[in-house]
Amino acid sequence: MREILIADDHPLFRDALMRALAQAVPDARLFDADSVSALQTLIESHPEAELLLLDLHMPGANGFSALAYVRGQQPGLPVMMVSAQEDVRVIRRAIGHGASGYIPKSASVETIVQAVRRVLDGDVWLPPHLADTAAAPLDSAEASAAARIAELTPQQFRVLGMIAEGLLNKQIAYELKVSEATIKAHMTAIMRKLRVNNRTQVALIARQLALSPSEDDLPTLS
Repeated sequence: MREILIADDHPLFRDALMRALAQAVPDARLFDADSVSALQTLIESHPEAELLLLDLHMPGANGFSALAYVRGQQPGLPVMMVSAQEDVRVIRRAIGHGASGYIPKSASVETIVQAVRRVLDGDVWLPPHLADTAAAPLDSAEASAAARIAELTPQQFRVLGMIAEGLLNKQIAYELKVSEATIKAHMTAIMRKLRVNNRTQVALIARQLALSPSEDDLPTLS
């Protein structure tokens, strides 16, 4: 039986997606998550899943970081982004990061059904008025950040998300229910994988995948 994953932190829209998927693929088993942490568990539990519908604004992720992470963990899993954001530049970047489709949250159930069926058939689906939109070539810094983030373990990715939010080691340890020494060990491993030397640079790498990075939002390299 086919398995489809849904990751969206809004219960009402998550339910709407599940109803649409029930129409698109009546025999599919549906599994849902409301955070990146819960999504990581889903991916590990369902390695044979055929599709993931991923909210662009998931708790624990920064912009396209969740997409980059999932593509690294499960490169064969088609991912359709779901978002209220309809900026063509954002959509082009999503496809550039390897998304197989982009569903605006304003889309009708009929449109979602059509989109899901197209992607399950192996196609890339975009909103009709953007059907000819090409993937945006990612700049070298963004592509490099995505590739490095894809190498992180699930726990390292959780820590990265909290660093991007500005949490201190003590706060991260409290949230993850581990010791501060454990977080320091994760930090060392994260810096090695991201090929940077300090916490500020770690945050900068994470924010390379933000939807609208601006110089005012980015930390200064030290």
